[in-house]
Amino acid sequence: MGKALIIGAGGVAGVVVHKCCQVPDVFEEICIASRTVSKCDALKEKLDGGRTKIQTAQVDADNVEELVELINRFQPDIVINVALPYQDLTIMDACLATGVDYVDTANYEPLDEAKFEYSWQWAYREKFEKAGITALLGSGFDPGVTGVFSAHAQKHHFDEIHTIDIVDANAGDHGYPFATNFNPEINIREITANGSYFENGEFIETPPLSIKRVYDLPEIGPKDVYLLHHEELESLALNIKGIKKIRFWMTFSENYLNHLKVLENVGMTAIEPIIFEGKEIVPLQFLKAILPDPSSLGPRTIGKTNIGCIFQGIKDGKEKTYYVYNVCDHQECYAEVGSQAISYTTGVPAMIGAMLVMTGKWKNPGVHNIEEFNPDPFMDALNKYGLPWQESFDPKLID
Repeated sequence: MGKALIIGAGGVAGVVVHKCCQVPDVFEEICIASRTVSKCDALKEKLDGGRTKIQTAQVDADNVEELVELINRFQPDIVINVALPYQDLTIMDACLATGVDYVDTANYEPLDEAKFEYSWQWAYREKFEKAGITALLGSGFDPGVTGVFSAHAQKHHFDEIHTIDIVDANAGDHGYPFATNFNPEINIREITANGSYFENGEFIETPPLSIKRVYDLPEIGPKDVYLLHHEELESLALNIKGIKKIRFWMTFSENYLNHLKVLENVGMTAIEPIIFEGKEIVPLQFLKAILPDPSSLGPRTIGKTNIGCIFQGIKDGKEKTYYVYNVCDHQECYAEVGSQAISYTTGVPAMIGAMLVMTGKWKNPGVHNIEEFNPDPFMDALNKYGLPWQESFDPKLID
């Protein structure tokens, strides 16, 4: 079928590479590219010998010229961006310059400000339309599968959706006193920012982690969840008809929050540069360097994740509640692809989104969020490629 350029070599990229190799009829060739080519070579070594041909390359994803040169050399049909959110725009610029489709898992975030929103990428809509290429934004789990779940609920279960509660619960235990399950820098920036939710046409801001609930979720039990701002709220507010309220919830243990508070209090989560021994450093980037690498957590993480969406709305004139979710086992993920479930639940949807664009099912010139496409082939692929979904119609889930 074609060729994919995968930019990034961290935990999520490792899952994407594994899953692309499971679909060799679509991904005949892949190139893994990163600033540190040894990481790409290590991934290639694990998977060489199958039907998918693998090559590696060194590239600075902050450098458009380097990206363009690599794309022209490898000639991919699609670029799968699993690098850092700071690099989304340079990679999109390179795709525009070369006429290649684009997929990512997280929206752009400027390096000097903990602010993640779609405005920067949505500004590329007309350029991608004119170039005749597709940009699929946020094809991870949240954002990503949560948008597909919302499109699925809208298409098959409701005449009107009024409320969406996205609940991201991780009941995994890695045994460290403190570690993050994905990039520590991105994770901590996200959590320490103000929360927000969408209600009646506007976004209402809240102090960080100030709103807490307890959800009793299938297979993992009662968990403390906290309201966060998350990027899919912004696109779902536009794309789900009749929506009145959207909230995003994530689990954090008391232990995790205590560690985070201390780190915040002593300035280790700051993103403003400081001078240390004559050199400029960013405290949060230094903290990232000394915390456990998320890609190393796989062999020691036990337990499960439960990520899903609770919908309330109207069907045939009656009130209805619908809950659709995925439960993922950390140890099963590690046995299959060598990663914990957080990377797995992001990497699998990235492969599926790329596959649907490459096969033409989701090919639509312009810049699009995932819920704008027909959810049915994606929902089918989730069951086939390792993230089977379940559903419930129990109204007791709603607080």
